Amino acid sequence: MFKKILIANRGEIACRVIKTAKKMGIQTVAVYSDADRNALHVKMADEAVHIGPSPANQSYIVIDRIMEAIRQTGAEAVHPGYGFLSENMKFAEALEKEGVAFIGPPSPAIEAMGDKITSKKLAQEAGVSTVPGYMGLIADADEAVKISKEIGFPVMIKASAGGGGKGMRIAWNEQEAREGFESSRNEAAASFGDDRIFIEKFVTQPRHIEIQVLADQHGNCVYVHERECSIQRRNQKVIEEAPSPFLDEATRKAMGEQAVALAKAVGYASAGTVEFIVDGQKNFYFLEMNTRLQVEHPVTELITGIDLVEQMIRVAAGEPLPFRQEDLKINGWAIESRLYAEDPYRNFLPSIGRLTRYRPPRETAAGPMHEAGKWVPAHPGDQPPAAAAGVRNDTGVYEGGEISMYYDPMIAKLCTWAPTRAEAIEQMRLALDEFEVEGIGHNLPFLSAVMDHPKFVSGDISTAFIAQEYPEGFLGATLPDTEIIRVAASAAAMHRVAEIRRARISGRLDNHERHVGEHWVVFVAGKEIPVRITADRQGSTVEIDGSKLRVESDWLPGQSLARLSVDGTPLVMKVDRLPSGFRLRVRGADLKTYVRRPRAAELARLMPEKLPPDTSKFLLCPMPGLVVRINVEAGDEVQEGQALATVEAMKMENILRAEKKAVVKSVNAKPGESLKVDDVIIEFE
Repeated sequence: MFKKILIANRGEIACRVIKTAKKMGIQTVAVYSDADRNALHVKMADEAVHIGPSPANQSYIVIDRIMEAIRQTGAEAVHPGYGFLSENMKFAEALEKEGVAFIGPPSPAIEAMGDKITSKKLAQEAGVSTVPGYMGLIADADEAVKISKEIGFPVMIKASAGGGGKGMRIAWNEQEAREGFESSRNEAAASFGDDRIFIEKFVTQPRHIEIQVLADQHGNCVYVHERECSIQRRNQKVIEEAPSPFLDEATRKAMGEQAVALAKAVGYASAGTVEFIVDGQKNFYFLEMNTRLQVEHPVTELITGIDLVEQMIRVAAGEPLPFRQEDLKINGWAIESRLYAEDPYRNFLPSIGRLTRYRPPRETAAGPMHEAGKWVPAHPGDQPPAAAAGVRNDTGVYEGGEISMYYDPMIAKLCTWAPTRAEAIEQMRLALDEFEVEGIGHNLPFLSAVMDHPKFVSGDISTAFIAQEYPEGFLGATLPDTEIIRVAASAAAMHRVAEIRRARISGRLDNHERHVGEHWVVFVAGKEIPVRITADRQGSTVEIDGSKLRVESDWLPGQSLARLSVDGTPLVMKVDRLPSGFRLRVRGADLKTYVRRPRAAELARLMPEKLPPDTSKFLLCPMPGLVVRINVEAGDEVQEGQALATVEAMKMENILRAEKKAVVKSVNAKPGESLKVDDVIIEFE
């Protein structure tokens, strides 16, 4: 076994690999750029080597810099994580020449499967069902439009070396095909150093289901069941689960056997993922093979008890797989929510800055896989002694750290496990409500809203779920009336606690004790709810419209998280104080909640509402980023939907379009300029 490995990556995946290496008694080496000097993976590793400036194309994807770090530290093997150099054949070859083990597949397998164009051709030759498309290289936007018309719209424009949603666009017409080709090629060049593009038919209403495979250097290969990854935004996965709620045992077996056959055909060894799109009739089509560890691998680990990173390391060291296909059983259900530094209220645009608060929910034993020192199954699929729901959080950040504009916006991967899908969803709801993140925009409210969405709860989903269910973007969750009543009762009980504390502070006049009354009015979600509160040592009884709710909590004023029980059912809310109330965030809703005495409530109705400023005559920068291009000049007349400017942030190009017909008065930004949120790019007459 290796004594020292280098992790050629950053963020949460670097931290994830370090955890398993430590469990195995292996020393670790981290690499870092200027932006990551104080990153969590650097703190966790035994050694750390600086490899260059902040942009990835000057540090993390420069092979020579990684090779120099290997020589400097004497690392015997390299784990590439995902993204960056994980599917770069030249990197695998460079390691081979240096006599350093690559914790991944052989370079010929990377060449065959890591390239999407080549892998499609090989899959077709192997008799695997594939999506119709053009597998040749595409020279320019004109050719992209011609090919798209021949295939038939809609089409998917994809980077050959792509992954993580980078370099991917759906085009429904010629204009989108032209723009999509240019943006995909630019993103691919910036993220992967490879601007080759191919085009395939976009299958509408598909489900994205992938098969995890594991193969060793002795000819053994198994499939470790499937993951459902249909909840996507801009082709980037947001929520994954294992197993899929859609597959039956026969389809699972057929997909698994095809995935194994494909892996064997290219001499695969290590962990890999064969991705399929599946239609409503359970017909499945090969999409691509990722010759690396997937972002969403934890859900597979949670339902099987297999540490995939450990198996990758053991395979790279020449060990055979310790199990056979028949050993791999599905145990319970696991869900993963990706926490991104993206503001859902601003159309999920990237957000950067300092994490002024980062408090994940407490991790508990989740399914059969636990940390060192906890219960571990003797055989894959063994049941834990107590099949209780659990929480796991894979992250690469910490409170006080910076979210950089140079890398992927993912902050953490929150996972829950439970014996059933319904229990895993409920566990995720509570875990998301407990997750505290402040200082940046993030998608926690959106993730919470999805967990409560009837289609997700029923398992009736497709890759078009977000586009169809949130066509105008995410505007916040709307809680049902029953939940609003629970929130109102809780707010009233919390406000009473705060009032009692204020009544007892020093500085009172002697013999003038302030009385905290029983009658209050709660304003929440546009509703005005009169309440009556009585209390004892265990909690409060809140009467609303003749019904009584029992509220119990140990919340105290000043605490940012309230864990309550309303009639015996848990309720977790993030809390910020407001004059006469609270800002409460729960289940994806952001509620300004006011608790007032009846007379104060009567007067509050007379207060005028403050309106936001009019910004309709400006094109404002929606996120911190770099101006890539400006498409108009002063005096130009623009039409609704016309592209005005392109801003790049976190490796993604964002095209800003005109919301209505207008005339450009002035252009206030130029290509190459870095902008902040709400900086004026264009002013209209």
